[in-house]
Amino acid sequence: MNSGWNNAKPVRSDWESWLAQHAPRFLLFARQQARFEVDAQDLVQEAVVECWRRQANGAPPAAGLVFTTIRRRAIDLGRSENRRAAREAVSASEIPHDWFDAGVEDRERNQLIQQAMGKLPDIYREVVTLKVWGELTFAEIAVTLEIPANTAASRYRYGLEELRKLTTEAFL
Repeated sequence: MNSGWNNAKPVRSDWESWLAQHAPRFLLFARQQARFEVDAQDLVQEAVVECWRRQANGAPPAAGLVFTTIRRRAIDLGRSENRRAAREAVSASEIPHDWFDAGVEDRERNQLIQQAMGKLPDIYREVVTLKVWGELTFAEIAVTLEIPANTAASRYRYGLEELRKLTTEAFL
């Protein structure tokens, strides 16, 4: 990298030298702190940028400060991931017992429909749910699920056919 317009000879900046010297060390430390390689790389980048922003003169920060920042951000990341995992576990265990808000007389029918919906393959269940209860159009379902609208329509049709098969005997 040239330090000026007309320099014929490349000159390494303070930052380039500093990064060349410290980046491998930072990454090694971050790998020990993070659960995944990509997280370690993100931690190093975030720590360097955060420490640089703290510098009044724009000079490279002290290596110790970056190591400390990596450690703190890794702790924050770990706590965040643990909280997310706990929320997801609670959410998964709190699956609603009733999908419908109905009176006492409709509970048995609703339970049969809920059981039938639970037996549908996921690709049909999500389309039927979005169409019937979400009141989305096939175009909106296509955008939501990142599939073509025709695919959404056919999955809806196949899903209804499966529901009919699963509920025919119960409603006779």
